Amino acid sequence: MTAANFSPAISGIGRHGFVAEHGLHTADQQSAAVEVAEQIDRLGIRTVRMVVVDQHGTPRAKFLSPHAAIAGLSNGIDFSGAIYSMDSANFLFPPAFAPGGGLGIEEFTGFPDVVIVPDPTTFRVLPWADSTAWILCDAYFSNGRPVPLDPRHILRTQVKRLAEQNLTYVTGLEVEFYITRRVTPAIGLHDTTQPPAPLAVEPFQFGYQYLSEVRLDSVNETVTALRDGLIGIGLPPRSIEDEWGPGQLEISFSPMVGLDSADAMLLFRSAVKQICARQGLHATFMCKPPLPNFFASGWHLHASLADASGANVFRSEENVLSETGLGYLAGQLAHAPAMAAFANPTVNGYSRLAPYSFAPDRISWAVENRGSLVRVQGGPGDPGTHLENRIGEPAANPYLFLAADLAAGRDGITRGLTPPPSVAGDPYTADAVALPATLLDAVAELDKDPLYRDEFGPEFLDSYQMMKRAEYARFEAARGGAEDPDTAAAEWQLREYFEFY
Repeated sequence: MTAANFSPAISGIGRHGFVAEHGLHTADQQSAAVEVAEQIDRLGIRTVRMVVVDQHGTPRAKFLSPHAAIAGLSNGIDFSGAIYSMDSANFLFPPAFAPGGGLGIEEFTGFPDVVIVPDPTTFRVLPWADSTAWILCDAYFSNGRPVPLDPRHILRTQVKRLAEQNLTYVTGLEVEFYITRRVTPAIGLHDTTQPPAPLAVEPFQFGYQYLSEVRLDSVNETVTALRDGLIGIGLPPRSIEDEWGPGQLEISFSPMVGLDSADAMLLFRSAVKQICARQGLHATFMCKPPLPNFFASGWHLHASLADASGANVFRSEENVLSETGLGYLAGQLAHAPAMAAFANPTVNGYSRLAPYSFAPDRISWAVENRGSLVRVQGGPGDPGTHLENRIGEPAANPYLFLAADLAAGRDGITRGLTPPPSVAGDPYTADAVALPATLLDAVAELDKDPLYRDEFGPEFLDSYQMMKRAEYARFEAARGGAEDPDTAAAEWQLREYFEFY
């Protein structure tokens, strides 16, 4: 019996017919599921990684046999709901066995499994893993309701609401990260009351010469492995550059639409980590590891909107932006304090939002100015005109960052908001409102802004704020009880984020 003609009814995976029962696949996905089953058989795939994204933007997975994977396409796959109760150190932040799982969500009572449903349109074969494929999944409760904490569901909802206006979200990724060299194996036991100690690493020896051909060529073996691996999974890099820090790279991609950019960011980060690990290296998307001579890394989100014909509706023949583009920009600025909680979800990320850091420290916009929060690229008559949101750190959950940006822009357009005058000079001396200085400040701003509660739902917002407040409380406890608070703060951030992200 081949994998392709295996009957899902006898698989023991999920619940027979779950996907069809609740109408969870579109016609395109139904067709893709048939093709995926055939590909698994034809390509000799022996392992299929079923991946679901958690609220941190981290891929969680089960590795399935080909028979089980094909059954999962129609039955769904049981998956522990515990991932939605875990903070960035994998500690449980709510009282898990309280009613509603401590999250106020009835279906989480009793710490149950959820059902993850594969999206067959995301099928990839991983060139660095033998006979292995990868599929991204969406999370549902056993009653067929989408898990409200599933970030992919949140972004999909935003994209659908935009589509009701006959518009498409077009985004491009520009992401910085670090590669370090492992000097000890990542094995052994640790105190389970504390996050594991960070990997022992040393800088990957290139950097300090921005955009240097010679420096980048000195690590050509790794750069080539990343290039080939990303091309192999359908994510060809548009550019690869070296940045200032030791082992710091930037990779950018051509524009994508809708969910595609967020799916790409999730797969990109995971792929980079896996490819580097196979070379004895460790890649981290932590914003600013507290290591010697390390600069902060950012994630610049480039965005525009297209109409039904594919035309860029931010383009204006006479002005730098159309009225629609100005409305979107005004929404980004109006909701930037609350958006920071999604764009910079770690304690560490706020170290980047400082004067003269090439990252924003206040809420402003400008044309072609890298110190502003939103940088307009393009101009009158330019079909490539778009907005570059420079607030984000590379550890941000891609679904939540994109959803937050899109919800803010949509709100600006809907309400006809007008942005303040653009900054013509130094954006770090502009008379403008400061961005939140800490994660706790950003969560407080999120609590004050009704937009995201309305757009993302109260169940998600309450859970997210609870999780981030608990994370910050652990940081404060580690710092407050130390003889040297600054050293303790740096050590906590390294333990918390360096390997996790």
